[in-house]
Amino acid sequence: MAGVLDLFSLRGKVAVVTGASSGLGVAFARALAEAGADVVLAARRVDRLKETALLVEQAGQRALPVRLDVANPAEAEAVVEAAVREFGRVDILVNNAGIGTAVPALRETPEQFTQVIDVNLNGCYWMAQACAAVMEPGSSIVNISSVLGITTAGLPQAAYAASKAGLIGLTRDLAQQWSGRRGIRVNAIAPGFFTSEMTDQYSDGYLESQIGRVLVNRLGDPAELAAAVVFLAGAAGGYVTGQTLAVDGGFTVT
Repeated sequence: MAGVLDLFSLRGKVAVVTGASSGLGVAFARALAEAGADVVLAARRVDRLKETALLVEQAGQRALPVRLDVANPAEAEAVVEAAVREFGRVDILVNNAGIGTAVPALRETPEQFTQVIDVNLNGCYWMAQACAAVMEPGSSIVNISSVLGITTAGLPQAAYAASKAGLIGLTRDLAQQWSGRRGIRVNAIAPGFFTSEMTDQYSDGYLESQIGRVLVNRLGDPAELAAAVVFLAGAAGGYVTGQTLAVDGGFTVT
């Protein structure tokens, strides 16, 4: 019988990580590689994928950097085709690519709103479709939602909140479609406040104003979030599907 730590091994698996050029995407790619997976690194900024690829290779795994605009279904399919050509399979998808905005609702333009939905929600759907078409039973999709899909946090973020709440609903529906029939588990993670490019954009004093709602009284470490991804990606999370795991220091219960 396998030991409990063996359940977290991703040896022999192939993972696709979108938004892998910076921030949390880098942490996810590195953690998946450290757990034993080869990693397809997808992002619009291909030049910045070199650094992430080096981290994957330093962990002893193979990396494949590819360009991806998740809002384009054809590019999503091309990423999966490249993964299959290089590695022969896709076992894990981490739908991480996303953009954040904070625009008052009466000033947000149709173009601004649509762009957020196209990337954060529609892009996850196109990637899930493309990957599920080639995934074997036992595979896993992890959608990166947000606590903003569950609660509010003091900023005017209608488009972002709508996209992340929609992703939670999408996760449930894909899980009920694919878990039994195709053997593909689909879950979401709702991160709270983690150090990333997105938090760097907040105005002075904003994070301090919200930290009082975080029960553990601190920002999250990206490695803590990446560990949750590894759990859901492999056998350790084999009996978990259709769920949204809030990794937020208790933010959503306050």
